[in-house]
Amino acid sequence: MSISTGGGDKGKTSLWSGERVYKDSLRVEAYGTIDELSSFLGEAKHYVKSFEVKKIINEIQNDLFKVAGILASKNKEFIQPIETLDVDKITNYINLFENKIGLKGFVIPGNTIESAKLDICRTISRRAERRIITLSKEEKLPVELLKYINRLSDLLFIMARYEEYLINKIEYKKW
Repeated sequence: MSISTGGGDKGKTSLWSGERVYKDSLRVEAYGTIDELSSFLGEAKHYVKSFEVKKIINEIQNDLFKVAGILASKNKEFIQPIETLDVDKITNYINLFENKIGLKGFVIPGNTIESAKLDICRTISRRAERRIITLSKEEKLPVELLKYINRLSDLLFIMARYEEYLINKIEYKKW
C-alpha cells in the first residue's frame, strides 16, 4: 500500500476517525503542529548531552502520538488517552529539574546548541497549545490533554536550562 493515495489532491484529508476535513481546519492545524514538534524533538535528541533529557524526549515523543491521535479523531474512542499519570509525570520532571538548577531570574534562551534546539521545541509546543485551545472553543477536548500541553512547554524550558546548567552556561537577563 502506498502512502500517496491522491485523496488529498483537492485539499481534504481523512481524520483517524474517518471524516474528511479540509487540510487547513483547526483540527489538522493542531495535530500538524504536534507532528512538527515531534520532528524537532527528534532533532534535539541528537544534540542534547544529558542521557536523562534524551530519555524524557523519547517519552514526550511517545506521548505526542497519543495527543495527535486525540486531535485526529472526532467520533472515536481513544485507545490511548492522555491521562492524569501523563500530566503528573511531566510535572514531576519539571520539579526535578527546578530543584537541581534553582533558577533565579529571567533567562536569555539558547546559550548552547542543545538548549537552543530545546527552546525551539518549547516555542512550537506553545504554538501547538494555542492551536489546541482555539480548537477547544469549538469542540470539547479532554481536560488532561489541555493540562498536558500546558505543562509541556514548561518542561522543555527547564530541560533547556538543565543542558545549560550542566556546563555553567545559563545567562540571566541583566536589568
